[in-house]
Amino acid sequence: MPDWLTNLDPHWAWLALGVLLAAAEIVAPGFFLVWIGAAAIVTGLLTWVLPIDSIPVQMVIFAVLSFVALYSTRRWLKANPITTTDPHLNQRGARLVGEVLTLTRGIENGRGRAKVGDGEWPVRGPDAAEGAKVRVVSADGGVLVVELA
Repeated sequence: MPDWLTNLDPHWAWLALGVLLAAAEIVAPGFFLVWIGAAAIVTGLLTWVLPIDSIPVQMVIFAVLSFVALYSTRRWLKANPITTTDPHLNQRGARLVGEVLTLTRGIENGRGRAKVGDGEWPVRGPDAAEGAKVRVVSADGGVLVVELA
């Protein structure tokens, strides 16, 4: 083990752990690691400011701060739920209902493809030629159900 790592002050280890946990929240979002990271950062700051040299005491401080942060955040989120006025949030297919699209591959045997923005989506509907205009009437998973426009 490198010499600098064995001689590392505990507050730097806590601060580094806190930053790593907060960064891990970006990679694995879940609104969880950021609070444990915050507890590690506060533990590091307390260890830096106060003469707390005992690792077990630091671990207890970290555990208590983690519990308090997670418990209070959970209570606050239950009292203030995150709501939206958009019933189709994160439902891209449902948001396209009513849109008129151009077929990029004609509908044959009930299946084809249509241009949506800068991409293509699979469509299902009555047979139609390539280039025909269709209107989205519903979405079935990742397939748009269309009718002739």
